[in-house]
Amino acid sequence: MSLLDDNGSTTHDTYVEHKPATWLVGVAVAALIVALGGLAWSFGLQSHLTDAESKLSAATAQNAALSEKIDDTNERMKAQGQALAQSVGLTQKQLQDKSDELVATEQKEAIQTQRLAREQKATAQQVGAVQTDVSSVKTDVGGVKTDVASTKADLDATKTQLNRVMGDAGVMSGLIATNHTELEELKHKGDRNYYEFTLDKGAGAKNVGTIKIDLKKIDVKRSKFTLVVSSDDRSIEKKDRTLDEPIQFYSGKTPALFEIVVNNIGKKTVSGYLSTPKNAPEPMAAPSAGQ
Repeated sequence: MSLLDDNGSTTHDTYVEHKPATWLVGVAVAALIVALGGLAWSFGLQSHLTDAESKLSAATAQNAALSEKIDDTNERMKAQGQALAQSVGLTQKQLQDKSDELVATEQKEAIQTQRLAREQKATAQQVGAVQTDVSSVKTDVGGVKTDVASTKADLDATKTQLNRVMGDAGVMSGLIATNHTELEELKHKGDRNYYEFTLDKGAGAKNVGTIKIDLKKIDVKRSKFTLVVSSDDRSIEKKDRTLDEPIQFYSGKTPALFEIVVNNIGKKTVSGYLSTPKNAPEPMAAPSAGQ
């Protein structure tokens, strides 16, 4: 470029055009991008924080509602548990009461069953003894032909006695004497023959009327005793009999009901009487009272 100096001379100066540096432009652009990105990230972060806070608030409210429901549920379960416990307690008491009632009933039935079994056993023993005695009776053909009517009457009477024995366990009501005075009253009635006796333990069999009686055992505490009765060439054990209990058996060619009643018991002796029908055979020599 030519320029005129003060002298009018032409001078030539060199003009250099200055341009901005490229790297500064890049830095500025990068900074702008970073700023814009940071601004966008800030807005995004703010949006995320807002959403997070909203969700946290919702979750907190939901947790509070759930906690309240859990508390309500716990209260209901507690109330139901108490009600169930009361119901179970009542049921257990009812079951215990019912169990106690059943046990008491079973014990009562067991006692009744044992009593019936004893009575049946005693009856079976008496019937067995009667059957044994009847089966051992031998009948004379000639005597049967001549005494048919008498034999039939005796058998009918015997059948009636058996029914009474089975019906009242052998107790002949109104025919039992519990002491000597009552026995004298029975003798005055004249319905049967009576033979008083006293038996000593260990002394052996003693003749009473037409039979023999042997005292084997005495239990004073329980008022029980055991006898062996010998009649018609056979012996019958009467075990664990009690005071004032009629001891019954059949004896004679034509079976007749005999009864032994012990109405007094001591440590080593017992006393009582033998009762026989009027038509029963009598001893050759009647024993005196007390034998």
